Amino acid sequence: MLDTGGGLKKAAWFFSDEPFILHNVDVISTIDLERMRQSHLQTQALATVAVQERETSRYLLFDENGQLCGRRAGRDGRPEVREAPRVRALAFSGIHIISPRIFSMMTEEGAFSIIDCYLRLAAQGEKIVSFRADQYYWRDLGRLESVALAERELKENTEA
Repeated sequence: MLDTGGGLKKAAWFFSDEPFILHNVDVISTIDLERMRQSHLQTQALATVAVQERETSRYLLFDENGQLCGRRAGRDGRPEVREAPRVRALAFSGIHIISPRIFSMMTEEGAFSIIDCYLRLAAQGEKIVSFRADQYYWRDLGRLESVALAERELKENTEA
């Protein structure tokens, strides 16, 4: 197991020089990936991460410009990377648009979290930005009960 960062680094040879989508396999969503890609291109970010205002056990922190500035556990944890005047705690969706130039900046080896890499790069001034996806459906399917819940929600949504 290489975790997302380690697996991505190992597969670097596969990618062209165009930004690409990285999508966790255990989530389902209606996030508009083309709109997210366009946002990524406009901001010229190193990485763009889809985030939502929802409850989670871990939050990514963004400054007033939507740039990553930290991470914390729970609502009241302290930021980890850099201080910002106004910090917004948002839940990460597991969906990213990434510029392949990140590969030359990945100093981590073996198994590592891509979020740890993002935090290190953000602390160095790289643009890791948020894409607000509050209006889209999203569900983590990592537990069996979540799969059943998603099935009910999607069925209700198509019947409405």
